[in-house]
Amino acid sequence: MWDAARLEGNTFTLPEVRTLLEGVTVHGKPLDDQDQILALNEGFNELDLFIERRNFSLSKRVSDRLHSKLAVHEALDAGQFRGEGSATGGGSVQLSTGGIVGGRDHGEGGELLRQAYTDLLDYLDGEPDPRVRALVYAASAIRHQLYFDGNKRTAKLMASGELMSHGFDAVSIPYSRLYEQNLALDELFMTDDATALMRLMADCAR
Repeated sequence: MWDAARLEGNTFTLPEVRTLLEGVTVHGKPLDDQDQILALNEGFNELDLFIERRNFSLSKRVSDRLHSKLAVHEALDAGQFRGEGSATGGGSVQLSTGGIVGGRDHGEGGELLRQAYTDLLDYLDGEPDPRVRALVYAASAIRHQLYFDGNKRTAKLMASGELMSHGFDAVSIPYSRLYEQNLALDELFMTDDATALMRLMADCAR
């Protein structure tokens, strides 16, 4: 979880994360960073419950639930695709080079994103390998920017859930590989080629 937070620019150190999760606030740290850590913990705990109860699935129901936990303090309409809530627009991504790539059109009431998501799930239904399903799902969800914020975190958590449900390790990209992730994300958003990102995530399954 600490790596996930650091990849988002969170300033908490690993000992500080442990202290916070033990119920003790960390002096001098921004409240936004604290809220992000606590929300991430809620998201991870929610995933654990899905796995424990054996009702995890690659589905909008599960994705929305996880997103509503981990992005509650950051995303507009947390737990809803872009366009489904009160806010409109969004989806643009700033590249590590400083450029901006426009987001996918969400359509009226989010219908275009919901259709794209349904198409993704239909495609994955024909893929027998859960490892491939997890990686393709994550890359596609990140590229579509289904939510206003928290897309990478939600997509990685969903990929981890798919892997863990089938006896594999979760995906955890370490902070030391941030530069590599940024390059892979730039390639994804500029060219729609997810190869580098999928290789990175596969290499970082614990």
